[in-house]
Amino acid sequence: MIENWRDAFVDLSYLVASVLFIFGLKRLSSPATARQGNRLAMIGMAVAVVATFFAREIESNNIVLIVIGIAIGAAIGYVPARRVKMTAMPQMVAIFNGMGGATAALVSVAEFSHKTDVPGGEALSIILGVIIGSISLTGSVIAFLKLQELMSGRPVTFPNQKAINAALFAAIALLGLLALVLYQDQLTLARSLVILMFLASLVLGALLVVPIGGADMPVVIALLNSATGLAAALTGFVLNNQALVVAGALVGASGTLLTLLMARAMNRKVTNVIFGAFGAGPAAGAAAGGAAEAKPIREISVEDAAVPLAYAQRVIIVPGYGLAVAQAQHSVRELADILSQRGVDVRYAIHPVAGRMPGHMNVLLAEANVPYDELYEMDDINDDFGKTDVALVIGANDVTNPAARTDTSSPIYGMPILNVDQAANVIVLKRSMKSGFAGIENELFHHPKTTMLFGDAKVSLGKLIGAVKAA
Repeated sequence: MIENWRDAFVDLSYLVASVLFIFGLKRLSSPATARQGNRLAMIGMAVAVVATFFAREIESNNIVLIVIGIAIGAAIGYVPARRVKMTAMPQMVAIFNGMGGATAALVSVAEFSHKTDVPGGEALSIILGVIIGSISLTGSVIAFLKLQELMSGRPVTFPNQKAINAALFAAIALLGLLALVLYQDQLTLARSLVILMFLASLVLGALLVVPIGGADMPVVIALLNSATGLAAALTGFVLNNQALVVAGALVGASGTLLTLLMARAMNRKVTNVIFGAFGAGPAAGAAAGGAAEAKPIREISVEDAAVPLAYAQRVIIVPGYGLAVAQAQHSVRELADILSQRGVDVRYAIHPVAGRMPGHMNVLLAEANVPYDELYEMDDINDDFGKTDVALVIGANDVTNPAARTDTSSPIYGMPILNVDQAANVIVLKRSMKSGFAGIENELFHHPKTTMLFGDAKVSLGKLIGAVKAA
């Protein structure tokens, strides 16, 4: 009777948690409701965790260890989440995602190692969980190192790289197949094969992400997030945990959709992102060619930049990673407010892959309480640049490069960009002429209508605010 009550309570709690996950994910679809969505998902996870303590599989002598593990994990997660700068948010997402993959892989290995009777379907879930979780782990670590600039953001390639990756993948598949065939009659050997498969998958995860350039990191992060969700769902099948299955399936599905949307925003196929070594060759050539030609630029003073802004009718602000680096989101909001008070129509143009992760600019501007109705996606605002007096570009690089439309030799050729060059005047706030994450020169900087205001974005915006007030 007691056991039946516990089972019913756990099942009902997992159902409630699953519903909260679904509604939380739905609320995350809009910046206006994203915080509420996060809270719903947090409550759902809390319900699922508490319910797990009542599951009959949990032995009483392990509860203390579980509580200690939760406390340590919560502390490790809370401290960096509170201290992380907005510029480092993509790195944190990548490394946390990697930890999810590690958990799924290690739990799958542990389940296969201690069980003596593993049903065929469960064994398959374990094999797939180990492979996908391990690839997600090391792939996320490499993404973290690239985003943190602890290793080069450029593609890292070596001879026969694709052939080696293909051979390693084939070896992993063979190890998994052998483990499935042998686990009933030769369980010890099958367990050894799973360990080898785990190690090989770790290597493959690193090799898959190393040749991907930094400009593709938003797509990579979304794809690895999807992989982690799938690994978590498979682990849920192994543990017979419905809440984990639902949560993993939601993450996997949403991550897959986001990956496709990011790839479409760059006009590229996901397979090309993974296997194309974006920026490996042509980027270097483009950069070198730009340096050789020494194309002219027009530098402008703060006072000269303030005049067209102060007397414009329409201004579109284009934020990029440089805005996040300078932590200038509050300054740009103040400038926009001052311009609005002068009767200027101010809007923000958000490119889908601006920054270093999906939604980076939306989160950044939301932190400064920029009104949601002033944020416009690329497709909704691109046609308006031709009717705009001033386009103010703050730290955006590759997503404003006209070479994507005209230069067939450019590695970003064909990628949809913001039509900044169609505005009457373009003012670019930038620290230096350094190339963007794709490693190529931005043709916009040499456009006849473009002027450059060099310096830290926060400092430059502070001076612009004063100059606009005085104009």
